[in-house]
Amino acid sequence: MRIGGFGWEWQENRFVQSVSLYQVTYQPLAMQPIGATFMELTQYDHLSPSDQNLKKTPPPLTKPVPKGAQYIPLPKPGTITVPPIDLRKAFETRRSLRHYRKEPLSIEELTYLLWCSQGIVQVVDPFYTLRNVPSAGGRHALETYLLINRVTTLRPGLYRYVPFSHSLIEIDSGLTITDKVMAACLGQAFIRSSAVTFLWSTIIYRMAWRYSERAYRLVHLDAGHVCQNLYLAAEQVGCGACAIGAFDDKLMAELLGVDIEEEFVLYCAAVGKR
Repeated sequence: MRIGGFGWEWQENRFVQSVSLYQVTYQPLAMQPIGATFMELTQYDHLSPSDQNLKKTPPPLTKPVPKGAQYIPLPKPGTITVPPIDLRKAFETRRSLRHYRKEPLSIEELTYLLWCSQGIVQVVDPFYTLRNVPSAGGRHALETYLLINRVTTLRPGLYRYVPFSHSLIEIDSGLTITDKVMAACLGQAFIRSSAVTFLWSTIIYRMAWRYSERAYRLVHLDAGHVCQNLYLAAEQVGCGACAIGAFDDKLMAELLGVDIEEEFVLYCAAVGKR
């Protein structure tokens, strides 16, 4: 039996999905009120004192860069010119787009998308930053990874955006990285045809330091703010975006080389030329 076009099959009392490079197995679960339990236990009545209230040292405002990593500088945002667009028009024409032209994004266009979705306006160290998107308490607990397929001056591969230096670092330039990300996103083929796919993770303690268990709610709200800015900025540079919430959490953590207890992917979005 195939489900949803992704090659799901019922084998020996479980669902199995076969995709390139991976085989993902899901055991059927009895219906459990997981969501309701989450909402209950993250209410303020149940929260433990935050580490901020306990006067503990705040975590870094950004993820450290590995020693020896090569920074790839991006154009300064102030030097980038983009076509003007009426804000109401951007709201009304915004649609999720899954089919893209083969034309690459310029490095300036990619920079503009990064600046609009995660650009730092002011640092109030060590407690918070002000960026082009809102975040609970200014904690900005998200990290931005990029699957680059077609961007001028960049070779295809997986990168991380470093907002404090407004630069990229390369994580994986292997020939199979696009297929691996697509497989982790349950085989959604438009990831392969996109010019770039954004992957947003959270380092949860950066938010939990201030908000304790409530942080698990807040980081999801923050991801929505970031993705909406990306959608609107994409309209301005002749692109379309498609948000992605369907992915295998463990495979994503493996691809990014992170400890899923400390950092995990929340949201993704593919972008390409209309």
